[in-house]
Amino acid sequence: MEHATLTAELGGAIRRRRESLGYSQDRFADAIQMHRAYYGSIERGARNVTVSTLARVAEGLGVKPSDLLRDAGA
Repeated sequence: MEHATLTAELGGAIRRRRESLGYSQDRFADAIQMHRAYYGSIERGARNVTVSTLARVAEGLGVKPSDLLRDAGA
């Protein structure tokens, strides 16, 4: 899978999980203490996240980072 495709698919997987929990993007970013614009760029696939950032997002969603990567098809 190409890098750009993987980041876009990961962002989509994160968005779907967040929406399934009923969080707005703003509310979720606040809950995980991340700037909304930075978080939004993750969901858009515009940012290559570090492992620690992925772990932070996953924890906020109540899943393992590997679950998000699997959902993204990685």
